[in-house]
Amino acid sequence: MDFGVLFTNQPNKDTDTYPYRDVHDKTTELALHIDKVGYDIAWVAEHHFSSMYGIMPDVYAYAAYLAGQVKNVKIGAAVVVLPMSHPVRVVENAAFLDLLTKGKFMVGFGSGYRPYEFAGMGVPFDERRDIQEEVLPLIRELFVNKQVTHKGKYYQVDIQGDYELFPQQIQQPHPPMYLAAATERSIKKAAQYGLGVMFSSLTDTKQLSEEAAMYKEQIQRTPEELRANPGYGDIDVARWVYVAETDEQARKDTEAGILKHMSHFDGKQTVGYLGTVGSGLYDDKNGDWYKGLSDKNVIIHGSPNTVREKLQELEDKVGMTSVLTLYPPYYSTEKLKNSFSAFAEEVIPHFKTSKKVKAA
Repeated sequence: MDFGVLFTNQPNKDTDTYPYRDVHDKTTELALHIDKVGYDIAWVAEHHFSSMYGIMPDVYAYAAYLAGQVKNVKIGAAVVVLPMSHPVRVVENAAFLDLLTKGKFMVGFGSGYRPYEFAGMGVPFDERRDIQEEVLPLIRELFVNKQVTHKGKYYQVDIQGDYELFPQQIQQPHPPMYLAAATERSIKKAAQYGLGVMFSSLTDTKQLSEEAAMYKEQIQRTPEELRANPGYGDIDVARWVYVAETDEQARKDTEAGILKHMSHFDGKQTVGYLGTVGSGLYDDKNGDWYKGLSDKNVIIHGSPNTVREKLQELEDKVGMTSVLTLYPPYYSTEKLKNSFSAFAEEVIPHFKTSKKVKAA
């Protein structure tokens, strides 16, 4: 199993100074740390216009910046919001990053879920999935054929004659490609296009196991030529992870920050999102909400042994091939480094001996 960290470049508005320019230096410090201690992937996430989740308008620019400094980890961009991204530029940039990283670039796509980002870009939010479904096969065609004529509802592309896509990627037929999926429609589309799947951080174990089973069943129908995607059959699960010496210390370090962060998902800025992936997420809000999130395995916080056990349960029930870990901006950089180090030293080795293989 592979392990990565998703960096959202989110400031702590209580302590960081507007306009939060220092957040990127902090993220880079943490990315270099996970590269040193033994993680597999540093993921960077695209977000626009808000300091309440992340400041990352160009994942490719930041990925290229990191690529020049890390030595071991792969670099992943996820999610690239396809309805706000021209498909030709997606392929050019991804191919360029694959070249710059010597074949260690990965990319995850998504339709987006924050209406204010679409309003700012002038893209119709209600048409986001239709746009994505036009773009996904076009992206593969651009990678594979280099010359494409496409006339669709949302995009027209004409690259032919003396012209073709440059630069060209190292990994073949393209870098590993994934789709963030939180609905039956998107899970089936991931399988249809031969994409690996990335499941939400807010989905509990029961729902995750059902979604993974659906994906595994659907990829039996994936056309043979699309199975060449290096990410085909991969199941990536996002979880909020924190490791401390004891469960009690982990809760002391994280409770206020993680609950504050989770509350940001409950509002109009993520309309339509929680109804799919977060059903029941707030059931324990009037009781012990932290324990409720932990019991659902939405947050995996605790001692190394507790974190191993929770991840093992998730692996047994879901069968993921990769875990993408997240954290809110409210823990100190030093505490996060300690958590990352403990996870790398005392959790990751347990799963590197796992015999699980990707879905096929």
